[in-house]
Amino acid sequence: MTEIVIWLIAFALILFFSIKLWKTSVSAGLNKVMPRVIKSDDDNRWVWSIALAVLGATTLVRPIDMLLTAIVIAILALIVKKLAGWAMGKANFH
Repeated sequence: MTEIVIWLIAFALILFFSIKLWKTSVSAGLNKVMPRVIKSDDDNRWVWSIALAVLGATTLVRPIDMLLTAIVIAILALIVKKLAGWAMGKANFH
């Protein structure tokens, strides 16, 4: 029960501050790391703020789970990249 309460408080605070500081810092920070296709607009501020709040609150409450998830995703991405490179090398485009 305590974990849920801490998560809800962290979620509410992160959501509040990300919406409040959208123009000054959050939007600029997202635009630096995101590709041009999915750049953040004012229309997407609620979607991005909720996503950041969920990730932030979960990272605060369960940091090891988030770290292990990130490691698994990175390993899978590396395997997919290596398999794609191998398949492109084996493919005959002539």
